[in-house]
Amino acid sequence: MRAAWYDRQGPASDVLRISILDEPHVGPGEVRVRVSTSGINPGDVKKRRGWLGSAMSYPRVIPHSDGAGVIDAAGEDVEPGRVGQRVWVYGAQSYRPFGTAAELVVVPAVQAVPLPDQVSDSIGACLGIPGITAHRAVFVGGPSTGTVLVQGVLGAVGSIAAQLARRNSNRTIGTVRNTADLDKAGQLADDVVALDNNPVDTIAKLAPAGVQRIIEVALSTNADLDSAVICQDGVIAAYSSPADRTEIPFWPMLFSNVTLCLLGSDDFSPEAKIQAAQNLTAAAATGLELPIRTRYSLEDIARAHDDVEHPPNPGRVLLDL
Repeated sequence: MRAAWYDRQGPASDVLRISILDEPHVGPGEVRVRVSTSGINPGDVKKRRGWLGSAMSYPRVIPHSDGAGVIDAAGEDVEPGRVGQRVWVYGAQSYRPFGTAAELVVVPAVQAVPLPDQVSDSIGACLGIPGITAHRAVFVGGPSTGTVLVQGVLGAVGSIAAQLARRNSNRTIGTVRNTADLDKAGQLADDVVALDNNPVDTIAKLAPAGVQRIIEVALSTNADLDSAVICQDGVIAAYSSPADRTEIPFWPMLFSNVTLCLLGSDDFSPEAKIQAAQNLTAAAATGLELPIRTRYSLEDIARAHDDVEHPPNPGRVLLDL
């Protein structure tokens, strides 16, 4: 099979290689998927470049955890009728060496989720890491009943989170970096606020009693804003931060009895991932919007990784197999 791989960390053009590798074989409880589309996430490029000093976990890595395709083999303890089924894949390279940047990938059967006929492989390949993270951010600790603030609503996680919150009948407020980005947010949230234009005052007018839940992409940057607009007993669900050591306004958050949830998608419980996968599939079947920015061939995987590391505009980056 054709596959992209690396055996050392570094810049994409230096370490990513493409060659013919042996086809993988299924084990008990596993399926093999013939990949049509591989989704690329920031976590994939961080692993490849050794972000925060992380080391190679395996001698050789085929990158990417997300993808879509058709099951072509099933192992013991897997229903044989699953062969030929269209699926989307999550966690392919989560604590495993070989991901979806290959013509074939083997995953535990539960991580190959049936894809409805009306949902394209392109959408399926975008559901994994960002979708499961977004679902957890919206529902961790139980669903919210009030206003949800989605920081970075144009991002891969933020855009899905805003749509899931609206489907949960939450009123949603999304933020974008500056006023020039307001038009790009479209119909993702009920209201959109630019962070360069008095966001605290604007959010306070939109939600006078405060927001019940904040879905946070930049905790170290937005901690003061979050503290200013969160309501009593509110939840901040943070999945990213520009700084690895984050200061928070401790006493204001304490007096508001804020719950701070830190979300690492690889380590959600299996039950949380399964529930997220079910809900995401249902949402995708009824029109979940996942804008695709760029598509690359396997041979252009280094350019694709550079695109994810330095995105010119919002939208997902896909690899066509």
